[in-house]
Amino acid sequence: MIEKLLPENHHATETLSRSIVKTLSYRLLILVLDFTSIYIFTRQIKVALGFMVVSNIYTTIGYFFHERIWDRIKWGKVVYKKTEG
Repeated sequence: MIEKLLPENHHATETLSRSIVKTLSYRLLILVLDFTSIYIFTRQIKVALGFMVVSNIYTTIGYFFHERIWDRIKWGKVVYKKTEG
């Protein structure tokens, strides 16, 4: 059923540049969420900024490698081939 929602030219692997862009866009979202939640609890901009910077350095690196490792795992991937017609 879900296969019908996927485009027919879906690729099974990702390029390095796609992984980098996905990593950066995800981290931007997390930066905003981290800052907002820490600021709500502490009401201190310096604390929120400090936590946001430190945690996002190591989690960005972790996310990038997590994505690249999962891209190499074949389990759960469906490769669609173009059919002539």
